[in-house]
Amino acid sequence: MSDLHGDRRKSAVVDTNALEWQASPASGVWRKRLELVGDTEKGMVTSIVRFDPGCGFPMHDHPLGEEVLVLDGVFADEFGSYPKGSFTLLPTGSRHQPQTETGCTLLVKLCQYPGAERPTRRVDTTDADGWHETGPGRQRFTVFHEPGYPETIYLSRLSPGATVPHHVHDGGEEVFVIEGEISDENGSYPAGTWFRLADGTAHAPKSDGGCLLYVKTGHLPKQQAA
Repeated sequence: MSDLHGDRRKSAVVDTNALEWQASPASGVWRKRLELVGDTEKGMVTSIVRFDPGCGFPMHDHPLGEEVLVLDGVFADEFGSYPKGSFTLLPTGSRHQPQTETGCTLLVKLCQYPGAERPTRRVDTTDADGWHETGPGRQRFTVFHEPGYPETIYLSRLSPGATVPHHVHDGGEEVFVIEGEISDENGSYPAGTWFRLADGTAHAPKSDGGCLLYVKTGHLPKQQAA
């Protein structure tokens, strides 16, 4: 058993550019773990995963679901091929054999999409029709938002100079900076940064040069009353 930023009631920041790649159990597959709760290989984990060309994992199950965003290259399994910008959500009980011919880099979240009744989603976030304006200089591509579930998962694009009004995160927020840089009252976060904002955290983000973000909100534990 092991924990890495495992207390999800607390905020955390990880610059993945400063981390070394670590070998996974599969040859030619490397990872940088950002958070881990529980068993080293079977626990709840968020990671950046890199597949060397021609490498993959053997057939396996996802007992509590899987979430994958392709950051570069082409990821594949027996159901299809997924280039940069592809987003996959696999619910509890899903089974597949991931691989790549060209190599790829992924943002992967395991054991964080539980429930066999949840929808399987394979989405191309580069499809212009999926993007919608949410304010001046701000666009959003929603991947998951369903009644009865706490989380919302989306990509967010901020144009150079865009700002987000000051707001409070009920249920917290996770962000991975895919491109560009975003900042708030607490610091600046360049591409490759993952940060988690605990339930009740407030901030006013902005992006001087523009950015593209992965965002997940509403899913973190509630703070205990004093």
